[in-house]
Amino acid sequence: MTKCTQESFNFPDVRKRTVEVNFQGGDITSDGGVMLLRQVDKCIGLSKTVAQALEDIRRQASCKHDSLALLRQRVYALACGYEDLNDHQQLRHDLAIQSAVEREEVLASSSTLCRWENQASRQTAWHIHQVIIDRFMASFEQPPKELIPDFDPTDDAVHGKQEGRFFHGYYDHYCFLPLYVFCQDQLLVSYLRPSNIDGAKHAWAILSLLVKRFR
Repeated sequence: MTKCTQESFNFPDVRKRTVEVNFQGGDITSDGGVMLLRQVDKCIGLSKTVAQALEDIRRQASCKHDSLALLRQRVYALACGYEDLNDHQQLRHDLAIQSAVEREEVLASSSTLCRWENQASRQTAWHIHQVIIDRFMASFEQPPKELIPDFDPTDDAVHGKQEGRFFHGYYDHYCFLPLYVFCQDQLLVSYLRPSNIDGAKHAWAILSLLVKRFR
């Protein structure tokens, strides 16, 4: 009988680093799936497009990490379940995360990521959502006759004393109350809000902006 068990396979190289998956042991990471996420992201070009839409006000001559690397590091870690910036004190040394971000050296520290995130403004959020909505519209070969947006407020539980977190009686814990807008199976809007407000607040304003964008 022919032996068909594959013992290893390769992802595309990252600069001078060869990325090979095998079952021989060696340096271990619990986040090997991030390489699949990297491949999907490279195919659709989402992180690259978002990074190009963001304004970087830092003094570039003093920066070790560009906006694209910071964005990928943060987003990929979130996708792997690492919500806390403090997690990056270890993740920045993880070879799988480094390879996914396409770096061969130590990634940005949690303090660097924190300063970068705190530069974000309402305009930043608008630029990101423009990219998401433009990609949604480009996914149709022909303009659809009807679009039905689905507005969903939900809880985002917190375990610290973050600014904007409040106790929510319905969910019975401290949380934020983000508002999501989906259309079919695609996300259009992700809007972070404090939890001491009505679940429908801002929905009308967001719907108005979406209608204007779709025209």
